[in-house]
Amino acid sequence: MNITITPTKLSGTVFPPPSKSQAHRLLIAAALADGVSRLDNVALSQDIQATIDCLSGLGAEFTWEGPELIVRGMAANAMSPLRRLAYPHLDCGESGSTLRFLIPIALAVRGGGIFTGRGRLMERPQKPYFDLFDEKGIFHELRDGVLTVTGTLTPGMYRLPGDVSSQFVTGLLYALSLRDGDSEIVLTSPLESRGYVDMTLDALGLFGIYPEARENGFFIPGNRVYEPQDFIVEADWSQAAFWYAAKFLGSPVDVGGMDPGSAQGDAVIQTQVKELGRDLGATALELDVSNCPDLVPPLAAMAALRAGQTTRLVGAARLRIKESDRLTAVTQVLNALGAQVMEYPDSLTIYGKKALLGGVKVDSFNDHRIAMMAAIAATRCEKPVTITGAQCVAKSYPDFWEEYERLGGNIQKSE
Repeated sequence: MNITITPTKLSGTVFPPPSKSQAHRLLIAAALADGVSRLDNVALSQDIQATIDCLSGLGAEFTWEGPELIVRGMAANAMSPLRRLAYPHLDCGESGSTLRFLIPIALAVRGGGIFTGRGRLMERPQKPYFDLFDEKGIFHELRDGVLTVTGTLTPGMYRLPGDVSSQFVTGLLYALSLRDGDSEIVLTSPLESRGYVDMTLDALGLFGIYPEARENGFFIPGNRVYEPQDFIVEADWSQAAFWYAAKFLGSPVDVGGMDPGSAQGDAVIQTQVKELGRDLGATALELDVSNCPDLVPPLAAMAALRAGQTTRLVGAARLRIKESDRLTAVTQVLNALGAQVMEYPDSLTIYGKKALLGGVKVDSFNDHRIAMMAAIAATRCEKPVTITGAQCVAKSYPDFWEEYERLGGNIQKSE
């Protein structure tokens, strides 16, 4: 689907969807629990549906009662009889969180699994796991886009880098708590995206699992049993960031339903918007995005229209292994719209302008955050903008185009 936007300001109040990051974590904990959990405010984006489908394949049960998702947990534990079942086939869609969280969990619960995905998912790095598996004697094979892992996830010490993805840490925190002994995660490099691990620790604590944070890693008590819980998923700061960007760019949009004290790392957008609003003259504003990489698209859209101001987004190397090479995608899309963005190996430098010309067709790169960035930037273009592959927003924000239109956005859909 293509979306053509005739530039206009947006106006009104918007309530962003539930946090995808928090929902992933709560669903996994509920699926592992011994009993029934009730989760409210779960939005069925493609990524969340992938996690539900995979957890069903592992042994949990999901049903809807009105707005609540009822999760009957698989009562996972160190002696789980589920390990006697066949290895499950788990289709992770395009969700990196689903894949990386569930690889060690499948080992702990079922002795392994066969993982597939779509888009660039199976190309995304898994080396931290593979290095650990080689050390622990766990079989792994990635062939023709299918990853097979089988073996025993034993308790003990697990050394892995913290600067590739925090998702590896999260997966191990869930899985190692189920083993029949204590374990330790030792980080061999500084942990980036710490906010996402904090969300994991919050979710684990809610379900009665309490890893201990240490100076260079985490201590994980074994033989734990996840306790069922009821919870309401909070609104998503990474999605709210696009509406904050729209407001920054001159659209009178109010963002409702957000928790300013949220553990979500992307809640830092509140501070970053204020920083972008400062007039620093000839001095470049530098924002370190190593702990909030998903905010780069909306930050770049805002920076592109800081007239006469220069912005540097640094610590962004991991954006090259997202749904797209997001540093390249941000650069190409914004420059096509008329911005001035310079791309470097791990950063972007953006020279702000008063307006963007538009009048072009831009590729979404099949990346939900790139499509939403282009839509928000289009509010400040002088001519219409067409976004190809615009249906990709369903990965995280299925109602984005409906909300955009409800706020006064002038869009036309075409095939």
